[in-house]
Amino acid sequence: MEDAFEKIGREGLERFSGSVEGVIYANEENGYTVFDFALDNGEVVTATGTLPYLAEGDSMVVYGKWVHNAKYGTQLQVFEYESVMPETETAMLRYLASGAVKGIGPKIAARIVAEFGEDTFDIMENHPEWLSQVQGISRKRALEIGEDFRAKAGMRAAMMLFREPFGAEATIRMYRRWGTAAVEVAKRNPYVLCDEIEGIGFEKADAFAASLGFAKDSSERLRGGIGHVLTRNALQNGHTCLPRDTLITMASATLGVEEALVGEVLSELLGQGRLTCIKNGDEPYIFEKYTYECEKYIADKLALLDKTCISADIREIDRFIEREELAHGLTYAGLQRQAIIDAMSSGVMVLTGGPGTGKTTVVRALLRIFNSMGLKVALASPTGRAAKRLSESTQSEAKTVHRLLEFSYERENESVFLRNEHNCLDENVVIIDEMSMTDTFLFCALLKAVKPGAHLILIGDADQLPSVGAGNVLHDIIESGRFSTVKLTEVFRQAQESLIITNAHRIHGGEMPLLNVGDNDFFFLPRESDSAVAATVADLCRNRLPKAYGADIVGRIQIITPSHRGEGGTDNLNRILQATLNPASAHKAEHAFRERVFRVGDKVMQVRNNYEVEWARGAQKGMGIFNGDVGEILSIKTAEKIMEIRFDDRLVSYDFSMLEELELAYAITVHKSQGSEYPVVIIPAYRAAPMLLTRNLLYTAVTRAQKMVILVGMTDVVAAMVANDRQTLRYTGLGLHLAGGKHGT
Repeated sequence: MEDAFEKIGREGLERFSGSVEGVIYANEENGYTVFDFALDNGEVVTATGTLPYLAEGDSMVVYGKWVHNAKYGTQLQVFEYESVMPETETAMLRYLASGAVKGIGPKIAARIVAEFGEDTFDIMENHPEWLSQVQGISRKRALEIGEDFRAKAGMRAAMMLFREPFGAEATIRMYRRWGTAAVEVAKRNPYVLCDEIEGIGFEKADAFAASLGFAKDSSERLRGGIGHVLTRNALQNGHTCLPRDTLITMASATLGVEEALVGEVLSELLGQGRLTCIKNGDEPYIFEKYTYECEKYIADKLALLDKTCISADIREIDRFIEREELAHGLTYAGLQRQAIIDAMSSGVMVLTGGPGTGKTTVVRALLRIFNSMGLKVALASPTGRAAKRLSESTQSEAKTVHRLLEFSYERENESVFLRNEHNCLDENVVIIDEMSMTDTFLFCALLKAVKPGAHLILIGDADQLPSVGAGNVLHDIIESGRFSTVKLTEVFRQAQESLIITNAHRIHGGEMPLLNVGDNDFFFLPRESDSAVAATVADLCRNRLPKAYGADIVGRIQIITPSHRGEGGTDNLNRILQATLNPASAHKAEHAFRERVFRVGDKVMQVRNNYEVEWARGAQKGMGIFNGDVGEILSIKTAEKIMEIRFDDRLVSYDFSMLEELELAYAITVHKSQGSEYPVVIIPAYRAAPMLLTRNLLYTAVTRAQKMVILVGMTDVVAAMVANDRQTLRYTGLGLHLAGGKHGT
């Protein structure tokens, strides 16, 4: 093979030239392809790499290296390539005869090349109607051939231009979005890529724009930067808007331009209606248009539901409650009784309260009463785990909100709910649990599907952390005072026996948890350094807990920690716990991705909503794996670049290009734990950033445990968390809308 390539300086890669003999396998989602490659010396080898839309007859120069696969033998792994359009009549004939262009087979290919010779490709691209001169080609077919030829040429041009700055997967998404216009769209304004194409952020688009010569103060860059700051703050900090001055300061720092210039462009965007402004007192708040419309819709629909619901007569409600108490041999506490009355007599009702205060008892009562009235009830929660827990506690079917709304998928990056304002839910009563987790956009979609006249009952612990996604919906609804709200405060006797619940309420009230009570369900292991905390957490999982409770307990443990960083953070703990609980082995496949290694048997978490991925549950199939879903890696198929994962009872195949959506989940952050409960929770109390050591963060972590909490760390860190009642600051517009906020400029 030595005469088929030349040694080059591209990081030790070798240069090969030849043509595609045949395509063995092609993944349309990420472009991964296995093909027979005919080298210029006549030898045919098997090659692999990310080469989307490859066709038999394609001429290429590739850069790669030889690798040995235990199953498939020696292969050429391609890292870079350059398409070379055939220039001779013989090469053109071979390319067209391969079926690379729709509508052309070997016979027609021979006639076309015989007619036009070396001008064939020029004719096909620029004058396809001339192909009708060839026997067997009508004018309509000629134009279709030209369209397909230009499409493939456009894909090649897009791949050549975008592969290096954006990667093959993003380039495929661009081509699917804009087709042959992808190059023109991106060159005209690279910053549209941030909004339209998943996987392309502002930094990548900005670097690409600079390479095209866009000025630092160009209007396209300034508009893109302002949008980027709003989007980044929604994703990272949960804001649905920003004060005008804050936005200008942030955008100026991000873009490296004067604040006055940002202010001018911001005013233009507001004047064009591309951004929206509401006055909060004298301070203008700036929104992206869609976010503004979502919060406005939420406020309007809540008001409509509260107005249009037909409430039951109070005497009739009392009779229902009395029959319930008699039938089940219980007496509802005063606030529980009030919650039942308010839920039946209000269009919108909020039920909140800490652990052990009887929220589930109220929900069970409402289900029985509404069912006895002949009303249809929907039970839902934001996550699969929360929905499963709700179903178990109420003995009734509960769905995720996505499933309730009949999620579907139509095109790239666009999720569609089949239940909406044009196809409302059939149920007369909609009960949503874990409302503190529900973000602005999901709640807006839910409200669109709730029919006027229905009861909407929102349940959650308002003292937990706000949603991971943008907004602070439950908090804003309660603070508005517009809707019936009952907060349960009495901790019932059975719950009082749990030190988990006792300590949760002590933490909520600003008191130190009881740390030295033995023989219960809450334990404290004092440690004096962060490294000792991490070592103890690993020892608990590997030795102490399995020895005391049996090996099966390992699968029921969840480490919940304040941060990704530090020795007690998820990054470090996941490395330690992976090595401890699922060490490398010759019998376990693994795959390195960036700074992580994924291994068969690993516990992993999905960290963003993916509406495109397909799952299977036996014969049943569905779409979507969502932020916070936890699974186990069953297999890793390196040759096919596929990883199989089981999320509860759903089996999913992940392409390697999707691995940025996964994290190891032996240890997770408190935010990621919301809506889930675990038999055993271990909480590292280590010296993280003060802004992370808050009371409601510790409270949220403790309330995730069903049977046991083990707090590992420093007493002064626990005390600092209890003392720090700092609430997460979120700029949102829902409260302003509920209060009748006004537009401003």
